Amino acid sequence: MKGSRALLKMLEDKGVETMFGYPGGQVIPIFDEILNSSIKHVLVRHEQCAAHMADGYARASGRPGVCLATSGPGATNLVTGVATAFADSVPMIVLTGQVSTRALGMGAFQEVDAFSLMMPVTKHNYRVLDLQMLPEAISRGWNIALSGRQGPVHIDLPVDAINSEIDESLLNRKFDPVEVCENLSELPYAVNLIGKAQRPLIIAGGGVISSGSSDELIQLAELIRAPAIMPLMGLGAIPADHPLSLGSMGMHGKMCTLNAMKESDLVIAVGTRFSDRSHSMHNRLSQNCKVVQIDIDRAEFNKHPQTAINILADTKKAMQAIISQLKRPVANKDWNNRIKELKERCVCDIEIGGNTISPRRVMAEINKILDDDTIITTDVGQNQMWAMHLLKIRRPRQLISSGGFGTMGFGFPSAIGAKAAKPDKKVMTVTGDGGLLMVIQELATAVAEDIPVVICLMNNGWLGMVKQWQKLFWNERYSGTALQSSNPDFVKLAESFGAKGIRVERPSEIADAFKEAFACGKVCLIDIKVNPDEEVLPMLPPNPSLPIMKGNCPF
Repeated sequence: MKGSRALLKMLEDKGVETMFGYPGGQVIPIFDEILNSSIKHVLVRHEQCAAHMADGYARASGRPGVCLATSGPGATNLVTGVATAFADSVPMIVLTGQVSTRALGMGAFQEVDAFSLMMPVTKHNYRVLDLQMLPEAISRGWNIALSGRQGPVHIDLPVDAINSEIDESLLNRKFDPVEVCENLSELPYAVNLIGKAQRPLIIAGGGVISSGSSDELIQLAELIRAPAIMPLMGLGAIPADHPLSLGSMGMHGKMCTLNAMKESDLVIAVGTRFSDRSHSMHNRLSQNCKVVQIDIDRAEFNKHPQTAINILADTKKAMQAIISQLKRPVANKDWNNRIKELKERCVCDIEIGGNTISPRRVMAEINKILDDDTIITTDVGQNQMWAMHLLKIRRPRQLISSGGFGTMGFGFPSAIGAKAAKPDKKVMTVTGDGGLLMVIQELATAVAEDIPVVICLMNNGWLGMVKQWQKLFWNERYSGTALQSSNPDFVKLAESFGAKGIRVERPSEIADAFKEAFACGKVCLIDIKVNPDEEVLPMLPPNPSLPIMKGNCPF
């Protein structure tokens, strides 16, 4: 069997139905075989967006996304999207074409050392110099992407290798399973600490969602009557309307989560990594508070100075073990009442009156249509933080966002990928004018492939988050952040691609625009002119000597 056909057959056998890519000289053999494959190829307009679409596909479905690009600039354009997936532990198979093996290192046309370039932003790399390596690269690479802490795997494919022949019987070779190290030896000590805690708190990160352990999280929280707070990547691990859900934490999180952290005497950190955006001097735990950390990646342990116990395990397995061994005393009524008080005081998603459109009003309107059949993706910046803070996310994989890498331009292509994975779901991306302009060409992809996503453009004419920092920390010296004078007419631009465009200039128009957008059955861009002066607050400033900026927060 020809190598290019063998590649696609093995992907078909893995259940791959869709891949995202862009052709070039070194991958023409693969594209030629796609014509005879059951795999649907989505032609992107920029390779970075192929990676973002594969990323969105994986986050929405829980299955690895697949992207494909040619050698040289095709591979380098993928890097940002692959790094985005790596930072958020998203399983992907990243395929790149390569010049022939005899030309490697000779400076051939469109040659680049993609193997080395991808190494810092992937879990594992393969360069298939001999086609006999291909079955291992696909089969073992697939398992590596899904095992332990998930992530992207890169496979570099020299053109002479994929043009050569392989014995078809080799495609069914079995490979040893990927070993995942676990250590539950400290579990009894964790159970003992949890049983004695009077004010327990759970931090639920993205690891809860990727491991499918939301049910165990809820069961544990209810068993010990512990509130759950979430960084961006963990939203949806527990429903927003659950009595024990306090919502988002971090630099732009809710003040109720900050208060709960400071008052707790035990933090159970599940599948979260204590990044600089979720752990700072402003939300330090009390001196007597201890931390039990559960994670599949030992590299994340002991980043918090008050860590007492580390449990190296899949979060689902670890929480099941804790639940089975826990003999929980009567819950602390004072702590329960305090959590109820914090939750009741933290009412932020108010509808703002007047003729100016507040971003908070936009989020309130999205909440009205946000049901279990809706997926929201976000870009990066103020739009992302308003979504994190205000949207009522009720289930895992309902909110898709670039957390660790913070990649502007992620929102729209990831929505295309999510819709490709879940065509029966309504998919909306919340984005800003800065992020959308980075990937606006993908309107052509969405229209041509008939992938009807809704783009909620929060258009404030600025690079809003950078402007906010310049206002608060740089004496209002605005440099390089104004967009309004050069922004296009987004409605006309959408229509020029064959999409639908709706302009919203008054708060009363938002609800009807959402209804019309989802009813039209095609790609639709809603250009909402939001207040350019509204900031994302509360905010924990990066300088610990500065006070917390609360705005109109009731705390």
